[in-house]
Amino acid sequence: MSVLPLVFTSGWASGINAYAVVLLLGFFGSTGLSDDVPEALQRTDVLIAAGVLFAIEAVADKVPYVDSVWDAAHTVVRPVAGGVIAALLAGEDGSLSQLSAGAVGGTTALLSHLVKAGTRMAVNTSPEPASNIVVSVLEDLGVAAVITVAIFNPVAAAVVAAVLLVLGGLLVVFLAGRVRRFLRRRRERRAAAEDRGATGAGVGPPPG
Repeated sequence: MSVLPLVFTSGWASGINAYAVVLLLGFFGSTGLSDDVPEALQRTDVLIAAGVLFAIEAVADKVPYVDSVWDAAHTVVRPVAGGVIAALLAGEDGSLSQLSAGAVGGTTALLSHLVKAGTRMAVNTSPEPASNIVVSVLEDLGVAAVITVAIFNPVAAAVVAAVLLVLGGLLVVFLAGRVRRFLRRRRERRAAAEDRGATGAGVGPPPG
């Protein structure tokens, strides 16, 4: 069977949490549950590094505005990770060239990353942090579920990932209006505060 469905799914998941993808694939490979996971993803040093970074992301991803800064820093990291993972998977299977697999995995990771980053910008317009925590937990659970399904039924997982990618894109388009309104209100409040400050600075006792 072609490795393309697994490549696509791992790319989608990498755009959301690349470190979780490495950990999950490494786990399935090292425990013998899957023969499709390359040795490079099962190495102890790779898994330790991915575990540390996953722990850092698990915290940063749940703090308002910090999550958006983290996403901005990972605009390159996640697509590159998605491309590398896809190329490794293709090299293990041989049914798809590593160059093609890297392109599919990297592009899919970039698209899902943009969906995640856009969604988080909208969530950050909410005044309370609970929304960030809920969204972050749902993202992590979604990645874990889809990657697990991909190991045993890659075609079904790829279909789910494609549907989630499309729905996520539509959600970002819908939420874009909310983000624009939030930014406009913030600019208006800042301008009003500057006007009040200028007015206050111009009022005072006459010079003696």
